[in-house]
Amino acid sequence: MTFENIDTIFFDVGATLRYVVEDREFAAEAERQLMEIVGAAEPHDAFFEKLEANWKKYRKMAKTKLLDVSEMELWLQYLLPDYPADRIAPHAAKLTRLWRDHDGRRLAHEGTPETLRELTRRGYKLGIIANTITETEIPDWMCEAKVADCFKTVILSSKVRLRKPDPAIYLLAARCIESAPESCAYVGDNPVRDVEGALDAGFGCMVLFENAGTADREGKAPTRQPHCRIRSIPELLDLFPPRR
Repeated sequence: MTFENIDTIFFDVGATLRYVVEDREFAAEAERQLMEIVGAAEPHDAFFEKLEANWKKYRKMAKTKLLDVSEMELWLQYLLPDYPADRIAPHAAKLTRLWRDHDGRRLAHEGTPETLRELTRRGYKLGIIANTITETEIPDWMCEAKVADCFKTVILSSKVRLRKPDPAIYLLAARCIESAPESCAYVGDNPVRDVEGALDAGFGCMVLFENAGTADREGKAPTRQPHCRIRSIPELLDLFPPRR
């Protein structure tokens, strides 16, 4: 199956282009720095138990309202509302990165940079549509992986306040990259959120990277099907031939 009418390909990032590798030493250092920056008075376990509880409350709100907030709002209103704002606010971006790092290291799936460069060479416009709490991690990774020049539009939920599966975030990305929704493809790993959002936005193609199984991370079963499925990022080169 190929999609010759597609000229634009948008990507999810987490679990689609990159995956998390457990690294206890790396995570422990992130947690140490986080506690030091905020001046945590509680013991380590109590502090992170509270942070995890607050994080779950925020995630529930974000998924219910399909709304993500800025990094500063995240820490001041949701994660550490009981800490002095003048201590937290200046370090919100750093705290978000450390909070992400306490899960482990994030590495690109095999063949990802090469595939992105080849799709660009073939004449496709590439972009990113991602639900994320950090405004800097994905752009920094793009530079480190030397693929920043591949992407013409990067839409992050923490910056635009929209969140997948709201079709509005997909349509915003299409407008920014100046492509009709029907000429856009979306590549994501979540069989519910990514599929629903892309199809509701009228994207011409939804490619599911089968990395998350048959249910999304909240355990919801899919009600709609993608146009096609892949098991590795380089398989995209079989779907999207060079453009004329």
